[in-house]
Amino acid sequence: MTDPHPDRSADRRPLTVSDQVAIEIQRMNKWFGTFHVLRDIDLTVHKGERIVIAGPSGSGKSTLIRCINRLEAHQSGRIVVDGIELTNDLKHIDQVRSEVGMVFQHFNLFPHLTVLENCTLAPIWVRRVPRRQAVATAMRYLEKVRIPEQAHKYPGQLSGGQQQRVAIARSLCMEPKVMLFDEPTSALDPEMIKEVLDTMIELAEDGMTMLCVTHEMGFAQAVANRVIFMDQGQIVEQNTPHEFFNNPQSERTKLFLSQILGH
Repeated sequence: MTDPHPDRSADRRPLTVSDQVAIEIQRMNKWFGTFHVLRDIDLTVHKGERIVIAGPSGSGKSTLIRCINRLEAHQSGRIVVDGIELTNDLKHIDQVRSEVGMVFQHFNLFPHLTVLENCTLAPIWVRRVPRRQAVATAMRYLEKVRIPEQAHKYPGQLSGGQQQRVAIARSLCMEPKVMLFDEPTSALDPEMIKEVLDTMIELAEDGMTMLCVTHEMGFAQAVANRVIFMDQGQIVEQNTPHEFFNNPQSERTKLFLSQILGH
């Protein structure tokens, strides 16, 4: 994929990244039964940083970001999100989940609720936000993802790209400090991918801390501060997009890039 905004890719990045740490992962390991899916993961993410996680299927990318909001439990090592360590403590898990938004491959919208109701449900019930305020916030974010006119429709009346933008707006309505994206465009038809990526590019330009598992390498070049390449449960290589694409260090990364970029 070509860079969707080649003129924007270099000049904005350093401006919004903070010295403050948003996520700290130290020697984290995860097993599914006897399968060692994540091996000694070390990763520090700063506030305002945009990280793209790439790699072949089965490399542990999605499991890694699912561990960050405890959708998957790690078995050893530490994960600290905004100063809160993720353990079996349910209070800590709830605190982290209220600060971390997540957008999945499949939109996970409630089909029996309108777009607006999908967006206001969690703020009203989890954050105890008054309904009028929740509606105002939801409309603001539906404007941001450019579908305010769809507020009173049901998900089934929308295209896939529109539904994914609703899912992004719904996450934003919780006013998260970090957004996680797990292959957010992989279930979409090609013509709908750009509208979702454009929405994510705007979020990045607003300074949102983002971790995104994606095969959209043009998106990585446009918005990432750092590209992380995973294989067989390990972080093999990480670098700035320019260095990652133009000067890959490991043979495994070179092979992956040749397959995904066709050269």
